[in-house]
Amino acid sequence: MADFALYFASIFSIVNPFAAIPVYLAMTEGTPVEIKRGIPRKAAVASTAILLGAYAAGASLLTFFSISIASLRVAGGILIFSMAWAMLQARQVRQKQTPEEAEEASHRDSLAIVPLAMPLLAGPGGISVMILWSARNGPDAHVPAVAAVAAVAVSIWVILGLATPISKVLGQTGMNVATRFMGLILAAVAVEFVTGGLRELFPGWARG
Repeated sequence: MADFALYFASIFSIVNPFAAIPVYLAMTEGTPVEIKRGIPRKAAVASTAILLGAYAAGASLLTFFSISIASLRVAGGILIFSMAWAMLQARQVRQKQTPEEAEEASHRDSLAIVPLAMPLLAGPGGISVMILWSARNGPDAHVPAVAAVAAVAVSIWVILGLATPISKVLGQTGMNVATRFMGLILAAVAVEFVTGGLRELFPGWARG
């Protein structure tokens, strides 16, 4: 249960469905209700597929590119901290969406996949974490990790499905507060990643 809670908190903070609410509302404005109703479900399913795909292929990818787990921890921690820093300032994370992806989102049929699922929700940070967990986890950790991703998928579905009332209740200030809080959690996760990786790369520091 403790492992599940840790995995869920980490992935939920990285995915941050609340940050996707303004994008979702803006890009679905004027969309027929029957189409708009299915977008949160499709985005949740696509995000799950991307994250679990990264988890399944993680160890193989590291082996193929000859990347050590310690190096990935440091690189992933730096990437996640940059995301956390933007979230602490209530800014949209730059790594999550490019102008080209925003332009492609004008096609309503692909909105659930690009940019919602990839890269707004299951972006580089989430993929890096899943690859790292895959390489480090033993068989006993697979169930809580997969369960955490499934729980996050349900959260995405519910939060985006209730995007309009949530945005009205919280307002921009409330969503900024939620984003900053998750940014703080994400910054702590990033520090753990970097320090853990550095300890493995430079074991003399840990002994010192």
